[in-house]
Amino acid sequence: MRRSRLNQVLNSVADAGRELLRRGPPAGRLRERSPGALCEALLSTRGEASGTALARDVADAYRAMSAAEKHAFFATLAADYGPDPAAIHAAGDRYKEAPGCDTLTALSAAVEPPRQELFRRINMAPNGTATIVAMREDLLTLLPDDPSLKAVDVDLVHLLTSWFNRGFLHLEQIDWESPAALLQKIMAYEAVHPMAGWADLRRRLADDRRCFAFFHPALPDEPLIFVEVALVRGMARAVQPLISDPGEMLDPAKADTAIFYAINNCRVGLVGISFGNFLIKQVVVELAQELPGLKTFATLSPVPGFRAWLASRAEESEGALSDQEETAVDRLSESDWPTSEDAEADVREPLTRLCAHYLLEAKSRGRPLDPVARFHLRNGARLERLNWLGDVSEKGLSDSAGLLVNYVYDPKTIERNHESYVREGKIAASPEIKRLAQ
Repeated sequence: MRRSRLNQVLNSVADAGRELLRRGPPAGRLRERSPGALCEALLSTRGEASGTALARDVADAYRAMSAAEKHAFFATLAADYGPDPAAIHAAGDRYKEAPGCDTLTALSAAVEPPRQELFRRINMAPNGTATIVAMREDLLTLLPDDPSLKAVDVDLVHLLTSWFNRGFLHLEQIDWESPAALLQKIMAYEAVHPMAGWADLRRRLADDRRCFAFFHPALPDEPLIFVEVALVRGMARAVQPLISDPGEMLDPAKADTAIFYAINNCRVGLVGISFGNFLIKQVVVELAQELPGLKTFATLSPVPGFRAWLASRAEESEGALSDQEETAVDRLSESDWPTSEDAEADVREPLTRLCAHYLLEAKSRGRPLDPVARFHLRNGARLERLNWLGDVSEKGLSDSAGLLVNYVYDPKTIERNHESYVREGKIAASPEIKRLAQ
């Protein structure tokens, strides 16, 4: 509803601009022109109404493009809408000769690619922000095969990082009384532990559960990221009991622990625009105020890179794994290993030890290889405990060998842990994890 009212205003302005363009000279009648001509006109126009009309035409033209046409559109932006090297050199020379506000401003203007201003103007169209986010989503699918488009992605990330700054986001709790359209989106976007239908969703929004999401004013009906929380007694070790129907529900006032068991980014076009760290920290504050009896705030997180790392270790060289560890890794190829009576004897101890080593010692550029570990540790969480067969779903077994991790968010140490991690790469971990890793 909120976005529809804004779009009504923007469409009204665009309609007025369309009428102005229609009355103008033939060169100004751009309805049938190519997307490239529309972009050129959009960059050159100065009127608000005509600019909004042209922005809408560009957005409409983009949405109508085929995949091949979108690729050509981005290639044009990369080749023809970058900064002018000669202008940069000239502005740089002027700044070196006379450093000051004016020459620095001129240098900044020379360095900025024209496509950034183009994106800003497209953003003025009705649903313009959604169009820009969709553009980046399409662009990300093209980058692996066409790295020449990287500069366009850099510009989009620069703009989206500013537009989706934490200061613009607002937190909302989602419950069973939320609009049905929003609830359907939550089910569709849930990728960590997919829902089978409305019954699953209702369980996850029950009295002893919480769901919070970040929204942006330009996309008020679209969750950007959401986290699901279970209110329990004691730190949970497995996820299936949290997402299945457990029968009697816990009185939230009797819970002493909040378990963050799923966090989902909803828009692929916003990958790399980080706001998940703020989400968890703000939810901790919200829950602590609502339920003073909560003493522990912890995640139940997967280890998505663990199985791949195990495979690479096994292939590295002879002696990379002990005989016991090799046996454990070999057992993972057997489909019935999670239910086998002797699996715990053969697999549990070596796999748990290897996973602790992976989380603490396997690094790239001084940071953990595992993406989930990087996320929570950078946020200031403590690596607390490994849970054997914490997730026995097909994905949990194939990615994490069934292991789940409790990362603890202790309000008293979050900021200290965060500073130690970002400055020194130091990982906050419990004595149990450190002992296992040795």
